[in-house]
Amino acid sequence: MNKAFVKEKEDDDEDDQSPEAVALPPGTRNYMTRGGYTMLRDELTHLMNEERPEVVQIVSWAASNGDRSENGDYLYGKKRLREIDRRIRFLTKRLEIAEVVDPGKQPDRDRVFFGAQVLYCDELGQEFRITIVGVDEAEPLQGKISWISPVARALLKAQEGDTVTLRTPSGVKQLEVLEIIYPDE
Repeated sequence: MNKAFVKEKEDDDEDDQSPEAVALPPGTRNYMTRGGYTMLRDELTHLMNEERPEVVQIVSWAASNGDRSENGDYLYGKKRLREIDRRIRFLTKRLEIAEVVDPGKQPDRDRVFFGAQVLYCDELGQEFRITIVGVDEAEPLQGKISWISPVARALLKAQEGDTVTLRTPSGVKQLEVLEIIYPDE
């Protein structure tokens, strides 16, 4: 089909966020741990110095083969290149606004703040151990939850022994804080 009849954007700038990216609430900072910052910076470096040059080389080779309209290597390579460039823009923006917080330097270790590892139990007595991290480093299945998540917001500023209220779509739950741990300085 002729491209004149297909609405296709060659440069997709407004969609700089990856599907799994979480938008920051307006007016908030992009807090992240040193480990999270390093992880994003390493991904950016890998994309810019290794993956993108490889894809550019493949696209260049495929383009030199002639007819580009039916050249799978060329078409896939161009698509992959757009994905890489989008991710590079996203990572660059996130790292520019990042505010690295060292949880080990938290002066008030009796309360839950960013970077704390918290052991809590729900109303049924089931225990959960979570670490409060930045939105870009959250991995709920590994117990790392974003500081803007409902559970983290309910736990923030609580002390050991406190019972906090968590409002969820399925109803109100009570969580009891059992232990708060911060990494050593």
